[in-house]
Amino acid sequence: MKQRVAAYAVIVESGRVLLPHWVEGGRSGWTLPGGGIDPGEHPADAAVREVFEETGYHVVLDELLGIDSIVMLAASRLDPADGDLHGVRIVWRAHVVGGELRNEADGSTDTAAWFDLADVAALDRVELVDIALRMAGY
Repeated sequence: MKQRVAAYAVIVESGRVLLPHWVEGGRSGWTLPGGGIDPGEHPADAAVREVFEETGYHVVLDELLGIDSIVMLAASRLDPADGDLHGVRIVWRAHVVGGELRNEADGSTDTAAWFDLADVAALDRVELVDIALRMAGY
């Protein structure tokens, strides 16, 4: 079984949450800004880097919200030949300190947007969004 450790941020301002739209291998959904930790990279640094890459915003991490663990069996992965995957997802609360909203170039997301928290339930989203919003008390 392979393992992937990733870092994400929950960014909520004025009742709106920032979400990038993930697109890969014919699948898509709104997700949290974040992603895989590079070798030797501190998870907090990865979260800040990933938010900037996917949204254009500079953020400061406020607090560690929690760690989520998921096991994806090979049959449910984009390429079943990749085998089973254990994902460890580290989630922080963060706030924007600069930058401008923009879409990621040449990445796994194609757009980023702010959504009213009340509208999130109607979005086509990955389960991590709900998990992280619960961690954050929403």
